[in-house]
Amino acid sequence: MKNIDTAFRSIRLFTIIIVVGVMLLCGYIVYRTNVTLTTNKGKVYVMVNGKLIEAVAMERNIPVELRDHIRTFHTLFFTLSPDEKAIQTQISKALYLADGSARREYQNLKEAGYYNNIISGNISQTIDIDSIELDMSITPYRFRCLGRQYITRPTSVLTRSIVTQGYVRTGMLQSDNNSHGFLIERWEIVSNNDIKTDNR
Repeated sequence: MKNIDTAFRSIRLFTIIIVVGVMLLCGYIVYRTNVTLTTNKGKVYVMVNGKLIEAVAMERNIPVELRDHIRTFHTLFFTLSPDEKAIQTQISKALYLADGSARREYQNLKEAGYYNNIISGNISQTIDIDSIELDMSITPYRFRCLGRQYITRPTSVLTRSIVTQGYVRTGMLQSDNNSHGFLIERWEIVSNNDIKTDNR
């Protein structure tokens, strides 16, 4: 009987030690997990080429994104080469960034034979945006874009000043065709005047 009593006490002591040890281990794991979660709160990690990289979330800088959207639209709309498919590709990309006002401008230029003249005359056209003025006081945001067009012909380069204006609406869904989720509205070309012609 003494052996049974001693064995029972030993087993009870051993069980208590195991239970206390498991509880301490669980408590330590919960503590370390909370510390790790608190330290990494708000952090997201991305696997890039087999390496774990922290992705940093930043607040949107709306004025910068608006200017980029406007610049991208004008670059796509006014950068043309003497190739019908290339022109169609550029214009199609531009029209995703604007409403029907840009499509109307495109149709007017097309009906006037502008794109046919570029193709038949072997003309290239580029644009440099000098400045974009934004009125951030009310939505949709009003903008005015000033730039220079360079029209390269086989024998000369014509430099023109261009001024456009319109409004930008926010809140559109972002997509591959419209990464910022903005839409240019009521867009119009205010002026487009020759500055100089240089011989090549």
